[in-house]
Amino acid sequence: MDLSLLYEFDVPQPWAGEHPWGQRAAEQKAYKENLAQIVAADKAGFDTVWCVEHHFRENRSHMPCNEVVLGALSQITTNIKLGFGVALMPHEFIHPARIAEKVATVDVLSGGRAQWGMGRSTPMEQIAFGVDIPRSKEKLAAAAKSVVGMWRAEYYEEHSEYLDFPKRMVTPKPVQNPHPPAWMATQSEAGAEIAGENGVGLLCFSIMQPLSTLKPMIAKYRAAQERAKLLTDVQTNQVGIYTLVHCAESRDDFEKNRLWDSMWWWYKGIAEFILKWEMAQRSPQEQAAAFPLLEARARGEFDINQFDKEDMVIVGTPDECLQKCLKYEEAGIDQLLCYLNFGYLPHEAVLKSIELLSKHVMPQLNKKGANRTAAALASAIKGAEKIGA
Repeated sequence: MDLSLLYEFDVPQPWAGEHPWGQRAAEQKAYKENLAQIVAADKAGFDTVWCVEHHFRENRSHMPCNEVVLGALSQITTNIKLGFGVALMPHEFIHPARIAEKVATVDVLSGGRAQWGMGRSTPMEQIAFGVDIPRSKEKLAAAAKSVVGMWRAEYYEEHSEYLDFPKRMVTPKPVQNPHPPAWMATQSEAGAEIAGENGVGLLCFSIMQPLSTLKPMIAKYRAAQERAKLLTDVQTNQVGIYTLVHCAESRDDFEKNRLWDSMWWWYKGIAEFILKWEMAQRSPQEQAAAFPLLEARARGEFDINQFDKEDMVIVGTPDECLQKCLKYEEAGIDQLLCYLNFGYLPHEAVLKSIELLSKHVMPQLNKKGANRTAAALASAIKGAEKIGA
């Protein structure tokens, strides 16, 4: 299992000073520190950084233009892959040609390190952009096919239900051939199955639900990959899961790092957001089934330590974090997206977490992975020898 990053560029309130100066200062500080952390993670050997595209998400996710951030990162990093986590695909958000242009441009600037994540966003953003929510899944798939066609053809033309596009050369073409790997974000088993049937990578999260609930989702995804009809020209059969991660030399550091305050801020905020914007769009049955105790968490009525105990998050010493990471790997996860900068964590504490994960956790994950690969190869050789005999 690879260790990667997820960045939203959180800017926790309250902001110091009157509007607009408090917000401006806080956002500028967040951008500067977050970029420095990603550069440190690149040097430390993290696999991918996934940068979100969210609009109007005050307090959290002050990153509406991930292509700009990824373009900047392409010039100050060397090895880390640069993931759109995600590009919002329905046509009301953006024309498919713009998706093709911006993903390919990041691929060119980075020398072939772009990863293309796709998503539909949330009702709060969809409503603001006038997205046809009931048809947003269809539009995502249609837009993806258009983007791939624009990369594939010298000149592309389409006259379909969702797009009337005259013959044009879409530039630039990506470095990766035929194009960067495609991923799809989802929160449900049904969504995971759709991602598998389309032969794209799966991006989801373990936050607010026990790790055990991910296993059936991953199983459905893997089964769907067996019958995949490719949406793009590249099949990607990988699972990426994100969760809050904080590694410290001792749990005694948690208090000075304000870890528990930061986790409480994150969970309470996401619960409030889901109740306001997500649950209102679902049936009463779905509301009752989704995210147990959501209302209590929105009111702040929960034991934050329980999320640690149930492995919904990965926090602890290097040894503790390693053991938790191994549980994620055993669940069938290929890439752990570490949400390292959240809430009130000091910049220095995030940098220390990156250092500890790279020095103590990452080598052990790589070692165990190499041992499993060697064992699997040895088993395959023995099996072949028996057949030959």
